[in-house]
Amino acid sequence: MKGSIRTFLTEEDGVTALEYGILAAVIAGVLVVAARTGLNEMFTTLFTKLKTLVDSAGGSAPTTPGTG
Repeated sequence: MKGSIRTFLTEEDGVTALEYGILAAVIAGVLVVAARTGLNEMFTTLFTKLKTLVDSAGGSAPTTPGTG
């Protein structure tokens, strides 16, 4: 029993796994923040360009379904 407790206390595999888990969580957090900023900018640019294209097309959508 003493031997298994001593082995458990000197074992470092669990500590290493915990460190990798913490590192993965930090990296995921950084990626989420970076992606959120980048996605916001990307969608703003995309919809601005789409609005410009729709406005420059000059047409209007039919007001009654099936009349277009």
